[in-house]
Amino acid sequence: MKNDFKTIQKCSCQGNCSHLLSRRGFMRSLLTTIISIPLLEFTQPAQAANHHAKALVLSCIDFRFMTAEQQFLANILPQQYDWTALAGASLALSGFPHEAELTVFLDQLDLSYKLHSIEKVIILDHEDCGAYSSLIDPNLHQNPEREYQVHTDYLNQAYTMIHHRYPNLDVELYFVTLESEFKLVTPKTDFPDLS
Repeated sequence: MKNDFKTIQKCSCQGNCSHLLSRRGFMRSLLTTIISIPLLEFTQPAQAANHHAKALVLSCIDFRFMTAEQQFLANILPQQYDWTALAGASLALSGFPHEAELTVFLDQLDLSYKLHSIEKVIILDHEDCGAYSSLIDPNLHQNPEREYQVHTDYLNQAYTMIHHRYPNLDVELYFVTLESEFKLVTPKTDFPDLS
């Protein structure tokens, strides 16, 4: 009689497959299953219909400030914000280093407003910013008063632009120091005609 069955390939363990049926192997797979099932129950997909953010945050890309910024935001908006980062933060909204940065931010602002119903924009500039140093003055950080004034000017430009685009949004401006102090920058309220 002719054998119509194909040859079965051997296991990579060279025929020693007892580990597949061992008590220890069974217990490992059982333990993995027991741990995984409860975790899956708590994992829920994001529900877009109920997703609202309080704010869109714009920060610089500088990693030195990320932890402090996350802690600051956790205190004022616990996990209720969208976040984007561009080199120089408010400086990027002036088109630095390219106009594309302004376009990217405005696209993110529009999406955050439409999709997540944000109520405000928070801009976080910081001390000793490389983007500001490369555009304005490599020694800008050595003059703290001038540095703060330059940031204040660009933050106010950003404020004015956002206010004209979305007059109903609050805009909060901050200057963050190397010591993780968040200084609120009061925006100018006399808006020039941008048309």
